Amino acid sequence: MTQNTENGQRGTVLVTSGTGKTGRRVVERLAARGVAVRAGSRGGEVRFDWADPSSWAPALRGAEASYVTYYPDLAAPGAPEAMRAFGQIAVESGVRRLVLLSGRGEPQAVVAEESLRGAAAGAALTVVRSAFFAQNFSEGAMLDGVLGGEVVFPAGGTAEPFVDLDDLADVVVAALTEDGHAGAVHELTGPRLVTFGEAVSEIGRATGRAVRYLPVSGPQYARMLEGYGVPGPEAGFLADLFTTLLDGHNATVTGDVKRVLGRDPKDFGAFARAAAGAGAWPGK
Repeated sequence: MTQNTENGQRGTVLVTSGTGKTGRRVVERLAARGVAVRAGSRGGEVRFDWADPSSWAPALRGAEASYVTYYPDLAAPGAPEAMRAFGQIAVESGVRRLVLLSGRGEPQAVVAEESLRGAAAGAALTVVRSAFFAQNFSEGAMLDGVLGGEVVFPAGGTAEPFVDLDDLADVVVAALTEDGHAGAVHELTGPRLVTFGEAVSEIGRATGRAVRYLPVSGPQYARMLEGYGVPGPEAGFLADLFTTLLDGHNATVTGDVKRVLGRDPKDFGAFARAAAGAGAWPGK
């Protein structure tokens, strides 16, 4: 088995959502370091499905660490119960290191964090609480809006310290492979506050696209999601979550990316230019 640091992670790592936005990046980085990594997914070679607890133990068997990303969100109903059950199975399977992706400023997510912490008391747990992903504009929920010329979101004029997923993935890999992260809570943000209107404008400058931001209320956003086929309860949950997160209480930056990685986090403008150069928003 590969040893990556003097006393760091030596064995196999399970990434529970290995094809997701953050999981894919973590899998790539671990593999590049020579770490044995399993990319869990609902339909892949290593089956892992949060809706099917019977898939958890086989995916965890023989793993010494796991990067845990809960779907649909760690603040969702049922997440604390899922974290408790997963933690118990993980420890029984021999997992000794867990890195959990959580949301920044989400009280209900903290409840789920504590459920995992209590159930997996025999493992070292690191929590990574993240700001909104910059990549939500290029490979997430707001991609279609950018391509269509109008990003609709219930953020008003609130500023958000968007974090680049490459920075997040580097922090997760550090927590998985290096010592000194057990029990830590890393709160990740970008280097500055950016409103959604400013973010869309920066994307427009990077791409030459005519794209605007349209702020809506939470109920309006929920109805929009339902129109796209999202079930009513899920649409309501997401709308409530976003309006709560974007009420201004998260409008601060932290230094945790630099503290963990020894370098500054990527700026949103740099993200927009790099994504445009990579063809994230083709055409005009």
